[in-house]
Amino acid sequence: MTEHNLSSAVEASGIRLGTAAFTRVRIALFLGGFSTFLMVYCVQPLLPLFSNDYGISPAQASVALSTTTGTLAFMLLAATVLSDRFGRRKLMVVSLLAGALLMLACAAADHFHTLVILRTLQAMALAGLPAVAMAYLAEEIEPSSLGYAMGFYIGGNALGGMSGRTLSAWVAEHSSWQTALAAIGILALLMAMGFGRLLPPSHHFQPRPLQLAAVWEGARTHVRDAQLPWLFLLGFLLLGTFVSTYNYLSFRLALPPFSLSTSQIGHVFLLYIIGMFSSTWAGRLADRFGLSRVLWVAATWMLLGILLTLFETLWVLLVGVAVLTSGFFGSHAVVSSWVGRRAKTAKGLASALYLWAYYLGSSLLGTFSGTLWSVGGWNAIVACLSACLVLCLVVAVHLRRGERG
Repeated sequence: MTEHNLSSAVEASGIRLGTAAFTRVRIALFLGGFSTFLMVYCVQPLLPLFSNDYGISPAQASVALSTTTGTLAFMLLAATVLSDRFGRRKLMVVSLLAGALLMLACAAADHFHTLVILRTLQAMALAGLPAVAMAYLAEEIEPSSLGYAMGFYIGGNALGGMSGRTLSAWVAEHSSWQTALAAIGILALLMAMGFGRLLPPSHHFQPRPLQLAAVWEGARTHVRDAQLPWLFLLGFLLLGTFVSTYNYLSFRLALPPFSLSTSQIGHVFLLYIIGMFSSTWAGRLADRFGLSRVLWVAATWMLLGILLTLFETLWVLLVGVAVLTSGFFGSHAVVSSWVGRRAKTAKGLASALYLWAYYLGSSLLGTFSGTLWSVGGWNAIVACLSACLVLCLVVAVHLRRGERG
């Protein structure tokens, strides 16, 4: 399809479900989410290897991941400001290409602190995709199709996160973690190229000059909104709970009574594929039945899942992880869509603030859970994360009043 014909498929209200333009956006953002989270989370099953190789504690090893998500959190606002000036599409393409090249550099790191520095630089580069993707979708997709499009993008996140974890675990088991990171870098580079070829230009984006005063005023508007701060809090709690579970699940499964190998633990991350379906399904249900109702069910599902991981029967624990995973991606799809609908101005900034809280939760709760592991083991982690999910349910009930679908 030529660019002229593609542009004619884009109506004033946005790209509609069922058009060729929607298909291109859907596939491109799927690849973008895949590539980003392939790189972000590929180190998660390698944390026990880092701990053994470098003689560091589980909490210290988790810095290889938490430094990435923490840096992502703090770079999102800067990436959003740059996208307002230079464009959504351009920034996303550069972000993915730079992230892939830095992933290849990580494979050559000979010291843990070098790896952490490179991962920090990589996070600075990758911030451009998640900061802008939600804003791109909110601007370009017709409102009635936004939930489905957002769910599909988050499905790419899920598959990328799953693939990064399983691929790195499998390669590390049969070769080394350095080879695993190199393989991830090559795959991410291919995904970035596909993203650049498929994603249509923005048709509803209006460039704005770099004005810090306008950014500050937009942030104040969002923080004073009746619902947006609560949605930001949900992002903090949801990803913090999810990442903490998977971070220390690797250590739990490596110990008796499970005593699984690195590649066997990597297979557990195949449960991420559930997120591909639950995010899209939850997005469509939210379009139909309302955001708060679907959010409450998804968060309850997460709580049930984390409680099931207390069992020492492997199949019951795995069912719990599957339930938690489906609930998380469903919740994230709903809250992401809600932010895009609720913000009437400065949508990119609203998305960035949400994701700032989202990744900050991953970094802070992910590291804090490591101290709980050292003190009280898995039971202490589950108690803390269950409390976080109960708070999510309370917030969901509060948000139901005044919901704007």
